Amino acid sequence: MPVKIYDVLIVGGGPGGYAAALYAARSGLSTVVLEKLSAGGQMATTSQIDNYPGFPDGVDGFELGQQMERQAHKYGAETIYGEVTGVELQADPKLVHSSEGDFAGRTVILATGAYPRELGLSGEQELRGKGVAYCATCDGMMFRGKTVVVNGGGNTAVEDALYLSKLCAKVYLVHRRDQLRASAVYRKALDEQGVEIIWNSRVTGLKKETRLTGVELENVQTGEKRELACDGIFVAIGRVPDTGVFAGQVKLDPDGYLEADETCRTSVPGVFAVGDARTKAVRQVVTAAADGANAAHFAEEYLLNKM
Repeated sequence: MPVKIYDVLIVGGGPGGYAAALYAARSGLSTVVLEKLSAGGQMATTSQIDNYPGFPDGVDGFELGQQMERQAHKYGAETIYGEVTGVELQADPKLVHSSEGDFAGRTVILATGAYPRELGLSGEQELRGKGVAYCATCDGMMFRGKTVVVNGGGNTAVEDALYLSKLCAKVYLVHRRDQLRASAVYRKALDEQGVEIIWNSRVTGLKKETRLTGVELENVQTGEKRELACDGIFVAIGRVPDTGVFAGQVKLDPDGYLEADETCRTSVPGVFAVGDARTKAVRQVVTAAADGANAAHFAEEYLLNKM
């Protein structure tokens, strides 16, 4: 049994996790965050965040993550860096096993996030933030007046293309099939916004100098290849929730996201889910932070009811 039992044990140090840590610690609850990489989670990989309130000139995602960590620490929250290897969420207290040892919490907040599905192309990681992006509402402003490609054919890809069409000089939507998987109503909107759809094609290469300069396309029916000059590509082929370690412990939806409503309660009493890892309509830094505040509130309520 671990030496210390925390009131609130948070798995994941993104904006949802640190918002929860801040609210829980300010309420006088003993609080710890377990994070495997660095404060901020996926947010830390974004060099410029323009849509988080309070930063009119934008803010670096890594720096914002560091500030969130410092703010939570100011009120007594702890951070332990290590990878979670297993959980026992039905136990009392609840247990989390990690590379840094075992930890216990009277409540647990799951804030492990989700990561974008990548194209898997050479140079993709190197060009992230230099023309390769995965979130139109996060990074679209950096491409104002420029030419971009959106890769995908589902609702997210089409929504990204429509959003970018209001900012960019030209938007191409590349889809490997001859019809969209997105809702039919979107097709008319794409035509009205001047989005050019490149059917039956896939992106097979990224062209670069110091930044992305274009993409290589292949027609999946004919095998014909061509290059398309562009300033950026938005990859919209889905996201993967980082919830595998919780399978069989708490209810997941068919896509692997943690099932939780706006109270952030999961199927297990005393266990809460926040941020991109939970079922929700909008996944942004600000909505993750809001989840964290909600989860801390209901975690405190759960603890009071157990007294």
